[in-house]
Amino acid sequence: MGAGISGSVPRETPGGTEAADRVADVLLLFARSDDALGVSRIARSLELSKAVVHRILQSLASRSLVQPLPGGSAYVLGPAAAGLAARAWSQLDVRSVASPVLRRLRDQTRETTTLSVLVGNQRIYLDQIESPQEIKMVVEIGPRFPLHSGASSRAILAHLPESFVGEAVGQLQAARPDLDVEAYRADLARIREQGYAVSLNERGTGAASIAAPFFDSAGNVAGSVSSSGPVFRYAETDEEHTRLVVQAARDITARLSPS
Repeated sequence: MGAGISGSVPRETPGGTEAADRVADVLLLFARSDDALGVSRIARSLELSKAVVHRILQSLASRSLVQPLPGGSAYVLGPAAAGLAARAWSQLDVRSVASPVLRRLRDQTRETTTLSVLVGNQRIYLDQIESPQEIKMVVEIGPRFPLHSGASSRAILAHLPESFVGEAVGQLQAARPDLDVEAYRADLARIREQGYAVSLNERGTGAASIAAPFFDSAGNVAGSVSSSGPVFRYAETDEEHTRLVVQAARDITARLSPS
């Protein structure tokens, strides 16, 4: 007998088959959860047997839609789910929604403006409008970046569940064993409270950035907007510059929300 979620013939439901509905419910539970999920918690939340949940997780893990954490007792969304998220962003065409806002921000600040979106536990630059100035910041569209470093990343991370923050802190500690974790977490709390993040020559490239998060219609952080340029033009954070970035992010949030 081939592998499957249930040994019995699936029962038809208004949304499809009962087996398909269960798989969809498990994936949606992961999407809504702030933490990693184990078999018992999923079974309890969805009123399913642990055996059924275990088979669903095994099936999803075999397709990289979820992946077990070390120890195997809990799961998080996997890289294939990140691929689905990237495809969803493409189909939503966030770029065209945000483009006029980015262009306006570029004209107001005369610095390169960028649009980043959250994909799984990383982010990508989805678009940029380049500065008209001779010395300027230019980013590469498409590659994935970790969430622990840079204003565009931290503006997103500050609004994500603890499971994302813990993973990002662990990644950064691996690269920087002397990391002051308490100070780093305090900075994320400050970003969350003030609504923007600042990066000044953080990677030693001479670049600086001010970034603010935008949110989807459900209130979940979806990405960030930034104004970026050479660090000598950002030596002191300009309040008006910061206000313009924050306003641009709010405008994109409003455009992504139903009227």
